[in-house]
Amino acid sequence: MEWIDLRSDTVTMPTAAMREAMYQAEVGDDVYGEDPTVNALEALGARMTGKEAALFVTSGTMGNQIAIMASTNKGDEIICEAESHIFYYEVGGLACLAGVQARTLSGCRGILNTDQVRRAIRPQDIHLPKTSLLCLENTHNRAGGTIYSLDALQALQQVAKEHQVAVHMDGARIFNAAAALNVPVQAIAQYADSVMLCLAKGLCAPVGSLLVGSSEFIGQARRYRKMLGGGMRQAGILAAAGILALQEMPGRLPEDHQTARFLAEELVNMGMAVDLSTVQTNIVICDVTAAGQPVAGLVSRLREAGVRVNQFGESVIRLVTHQGIDRQTATRAVDILARCMKK
Repeated sequence: MEWIDLRSDTVTMPTAAMREAMYQAEVGDDVYGEDPTVNALEALGARMTGKEAALFVTSGTMGNQIAIMASTNKGDEIICEAESHIFYYEVGGLACLAGVQARTLSGCRGILNTDQVRRAIRPQDIHLPKTSLLCLENTHNRAGGTIYSLDALQALQQVAKEHQVAVHMDGARIFNAAAALNVPVQAIAQYADSVMLCLAKGLCAPVGSLLVGSSEFIGQARRYRKMLGGGMRQAGILAAAGILALQEMPGRLPEDHQTARFLAEELVNMGMAVDLSTVQTNIVICDVTAAGQPVAGLVSRLREAGVRVNQFGESVIRLVTHQGIDRQTATRAVDILARCMKK
């Protein structure tokens, strides 16, 4: 069966050019800092985000957790959105690895505001933990791929600076945010002390993420990467695909956004509940019970018909567009969904 896979942009496959670059990659021992392709990838990532240095890590989760470890001390408190990936999907790493606790705030469609953050920062008091880090997710996965405006980011950065709190951005899909705002990634990254960005989602690399920040921060992060078992050896084979991901793939992301909008509007026309204001990038969150559909049954029927989607709650499914989902494929998915709803 030829699947239409809308579960995630993590299912993207490396391009033919990436596979060739991986085959031809010049490699060395990255733990010794001797892999020229990894070094080139890290330099490119730092340059594109306007940061001093970068670190190649195996996953976005590893990048986020290393950033928290490098920015906090045990017993500190971080501020994050209540349904952020760092809090929701990273297996309690905040407590287990960094030894910090989370103060969660409910954002408006995943987006935090300055008043919320200012009130959440702890005053100096012997009884209270120290607030040391503000974590922002951009785009916000569970909110439907929503983005922070540049003005909002600047205002949040200013609040954090006033209270000597660092800012980390979970930018797994920061290139989607940049495409939606029609700005370079650096314009977004400038408002965070550290940023994690994924190479293996919409950018189509097979493996890996980058963590970027100051040289001092990345030096500490490199030690934590080694501690967590993330020190890779001839990793240039993977980094070669990452270089092409950064150089060649961001320009096609608006196509994914347009396809997601098409899907969302078609779902609304079928009677599904979609908050179209959240469909800002490549993610569609849909409440199927509005059309009288039990979610588990619909997901099962879709799978039998060749369409994969993720159940995202008791009544909700998530659809994510990516390189493998063009308008023609999306139209086929809509037709299959319409048939499955009638069963």
